[in-house]
Amino acid sequence: MIKVSVMYPNGKDVKFNTEYYKTKHLPMIVDALGSALKGLELDLGIASRVPGEPAPYVAIAHLKFDDIASFKASFGPHSENFAADVKNYSNVQGKLQISELVTF
Repeated sequence: MIKVSVMYPNGKDVKFNTEYYKTKHLPMIVDALGSALKGLELDLGIASRVPGEPAPYVAIAHLKFDDIASFKASFGPHSENFAADVKNYSNVQGKLQISELVTF
């Protein structure tokens, strides 16, 4: 299983509409990806390890898939629509990382 993480960096001038992201953007993704999506989690940054400093990421979405092929096949056809929606909730682009999930 793999995890695709989309991480939105935090910063002084970063704007991020959490409500829109939770109620509009993520449901759009869930609908578009269908059964290829095996799970979705959202982390909302609240702090860093240094007291008083903001979290390094305002939000991180974690999408789970069986493998990279199923991610590409389901996500690829919709990637332009997903990217076009960013302007509705943030002024920063998310950084994408694909990870292999290892459980202990």
